[in-house]
Amino acid sequence: MSKTHFGFESVDENAKADKVAGVFHSVASKYDVMNDMMSAGMHRLWKAFTIAQAAVRPGFKVLDIAGGTGDLAKAFAKQAGPSGEVWLTDINESMLRVGRDRLLDKGLITPAMLCDAEKIPLPDNYFDVVTVAFGLRNMTHKDVALAEMRRVLKPGGKLLVLEFSKVWAPLSKAYDLYSFKVLPFLGKKIAGDADSYRYLAESIRMHPDQDTLKTMMEGAGLDRVSYYNLSAGVVALHVGVKF
Repeated sequence: MSKTHFGFESVDENAKADKVAGVFHSVASKYDVMNDMMSAGMHRLWKAFTIAQAAVRPGFKVLDIAGGTGDLAKAFAKQAGPSGEVWLTDINESMLRVGRDRLLDKGLITPAMLCDAEKIPLPDNYFDVVTVAFGLRNMTHKDVALAEMRRVLKPGGKLLVLEFSKVWAPLSKAYDLYSFKVLPFLGKKIAGDADSYRYLAESIRMHPDQDTLKTMMEGAGLDRVSYYNLSAGVVALHVGVKF
């Protein structure tokens, strides 16, 4: 059985999805509160930047992969309007339910679907924009997922990947202290789950750095791939185009 990483732990490939699911089932109800606490609200600015770069217009078809609690999908649904089509997807049912309910509470009725990004059950050349925010690092076969995202894009469509990345070197020691000491403490106090937030910190360290992810996106067939470092590289937004 092939191995992959679950944080710093080596696990069987077919076990990772269940382990990741357990993390997000555990934290779903407190996910937004913890995001605000962990990032001091910065995650809202990172997502706002992503939304601006996506440049969704009325009538656009948009796929939000690992959309979780629906922050991006909510903004895209408003921008695409009644003539557009915005799909909220997530592999985790607990997260998807939270996101779907939040959209409905805002009067936004959009498709919501349980979806494995490595096997997207949607047609080729369909979407104008595909996004994945803070979800790629949890996927077992990132290259397969990126190729699937490209497949469902229309020619000329954009893929946007917002993800934690490699922080500016002078900040790395302070960032490690925060990640491995403060985050689990906050997770225990607020979400009642230190282990899940320890995993999230570890998963960030195991994720490809900015240039490696750029190369992976190019390897998946995307063109004009570029990235923006946000908050000194704590997060990076990668953008690629399908030609």
